[in-house]
Amino acid sequence: MAATLKGTRFMKMTGTGNDFIIIDNRELKLDKESGRQLARMACRHKLSVGADGLILIEDDPEADFRWLFFNADGSEAEMCGNGARCAARFARLNGIVDKDSITFRTLAGIIEAQILGERRVKVRMTAPHSLKTDISVDLEGRSLDLHFINTGVPHTVHFTQTADQLEGFDIFNVGRSVRYHQRFQPAGTNANFAFVHGPHNITVRTYERGVEDETLACGTGSIATALVAAAKGLVRSPVQMLTRGGETLVIHFDEAPQEGGITKSGVYLEGDARVVYDAQLWDETLRP
Repeated sequence: MAATLKGTRFMKMTGTGNDFIIIDNRELKLDKESGRQLARMACRHKLSVGADGLILIEDDPEADFRWLFFNADGSEAEMCGNGARCAARFARLNGIVDKDSITFRTLAGIIEAQILGERRVKVRMTAPHSLKTDISVDLEGRSLDLHFINTGVPHTVHFTQTADQLEGFDIFNVGRSVRYHQRFQPAGTNANFAFVHGPHNITVRTYERGVEDETLACGTGSIATALVAAAKGLVRSPVQMLTRGGETLVIHFDEAPQEGGITKSGVYLEGDARVVYDAQLWDETLRP
């Protein structure tokens, strides 16, 4: 890591309960390994800034910018829907772009974002693929019915029969078992648990790979859940996704995904991207 980070400016932002540390890294003061180390240190709750992930904004020869995205454990993520909305608004607020229609590069591909009003952002996601429904996995003596889809990152979805079952579900332990299950190795998977209230409403809870815990929201997980529900004939676009943090994401899609194929039509994630504060890093906040 650089000899000193003191004076490095950042914004703390939140997208429906997912929070991120975002830094303008266009001068490349932080290389990838330094970013990985910074994520591990700065994302620690109570001991440092605290966040679900770190986003570094850099120049790109084709898109408006590119990002490096690190989970709190320092692993690099292919995509993050809520992070994408925050990154787009960060770029607009900080003069990195001077327009409301934005493109930026991720490991999952080019993302298109639209700033809607003061703080609402809608992003067109990369094409979901690899839908596989009705997977039965054994978890320490119990069988769990899952569905799988990749929405930029891998996700499983399990639907409960009632809202009360979802509320009482052991998200941490079951989610962790699914995340590390041999069926989804070597990459592992995020694990979503949901209840469908009706054709346009779902409540969802997510155990996130990289964070290694339940988060207040997950954009790609909300998309995965909505698309799987659509493939099962349970919902149709648009779908309001009530997250654990109590806020709502809206998922738009042109058609339900097909088993094993690529969803070529548009899939969009819409919600608020809020600034918590902007500040400067001090070296002492990053010490073990």
